[in-house]
Amino acid sequence: MKDATGSGQELQADQAFEALLAALRQGTLRANEFISMPKLAELLGFPIAATREAVKRAETQSLVSILPKRGIVVMDASPEVTRACLDMRALLDKEGACRLIRAGVPLPLNSLRGAHETMLQLPQCGSCADLPVQALETDLSLHDMLASGLDNPFLRSAYDANRNRLSVIQAARAFLVDRIVSAMEEHLAIIAALRAQDTEQAAKAIDHHCRQTMRWWGVEER
Repeated sequence: MKDATGSGQELQADQAFEALLAALRQGTLRANEFISMPKLAELLGFPIAATREAVKRAETQSLVSILPKRGIVVMDASPEVTRACLDMRALLDKEGACRLIRAGVPLPLNSLRGAHETMLQLPQCGSCADLPVQALETDLSLHDMLASGLDNPFLRSAYDANRNRLSVIQAARAFLVDRIVSAMEEHLAIIAALRAQDTEQAAKAIDHHCRQTMRWWGVEER
């Protein structure tokens, strides 16, 4: 377990938070799971003080709930929570796309399109061991680029927190190979709208992607 004094404690708290995020993304800590603070500190490899600070930060993002003198409970991944997180992502995606198009910001759309087209072929090979990792990285590459268009620290902070919540939700679900192709095609439609600088079409493509993701995840629309 790592130790620190003085100003190093703040850095250690940052590192503990990153370790906590990694545990949530990887499913080491799963939705609705309870863990005591001592066990969490041991799992993360940091002292109790740094772990407590990391947990406080995670609670501000609704990733965990603190149970005083007991420990923490990881966020719920219910259909209601999933719907809310996907709806929030779509809203921020659309705003980011609109701002990027209106600002005329140069975007790496060719490389982004190439990566998505490559992902379309990978499920057919059947021998790609890290397919889930590659699929998630490709998926996030578009959403992160759209978030870059928000150009507002508070909106970006909201996006980052929601991104973390969605990672917990994804870790609670089985990886669906059959979803890769349709998801990549939906992303390519968004990329095409960005290339055409068509804000209306971009919004429609983002909404369609959100609805399809809900359908694949078994979440009813409201």
